[in-house]
Amino acid sequence: MTSNVSIPPSIEINGDRFVPYILVDRLQDRIRELAAQISADLDGHTPIFICVLNGAFMFFADLVRHVTIDLEVDFLKLSSYGERKISSGQVELVKDLNCEVEGRHIVLVEDIVDTGYSIEFMKKWIEKKNPASLKIVTLLHKPASTKIAHKLDYVGFEIPPQFVVGFGLDYAQKARNLPAIYILDGNGSSGNE
Repeated sequence: MTSNVSIPPSIEINGDRFVPYILVDRLQDRIRELAAQISADLDGHTPIFICVLNGAFMFFADLVRHVTIDLEVDFLKLSSYGERKISSGQVELVKDLNCEVEGRHIVLVEDIVDTGYSIEFMKKWIEKKNPASLKIVTLLHKPASTKIAHKLDYVGFEIPPQFVVGFGLDYAQKARNLPAIYILDGNGSSGNE
């Protein structure tokens, strides 16, 4: 399937130039593959898919649209960035869940795993609530930036340790609405978490 979505050849945010990195069709193909695998792995269950706001909202919406088993959804929000490109490493919960986690199969949906601090926080926090299982899916993973390694059950793409925006990911709240993933042009190395 080929998308007719046009994307800018580059964008500039706060003096940094970003260029296309993962295009719309490639994103959507991979999301369908992830949804099929999750559907097969959790067949016979009704998992709760938890979207980590704000960055994962576009990935989350497309992912659950392609999941073929019954599911429920909920949302939580963390903060570790503010207006910066590099995570502070200090993770705090901004929006709690509304669902009851105990005894349920949980699929935690992240936009990106970088240092691992946010995943560490969420894993401990959810596991205290005694889920039947916890699976982690992330659209993007930066293995070279990992400080705390975790088992990631489903990974869309492994990417280099450069800052990325688009498809829900932002830089100072900009570029979330881009339908593709853009990467910082040049050799700049900085986080996303």
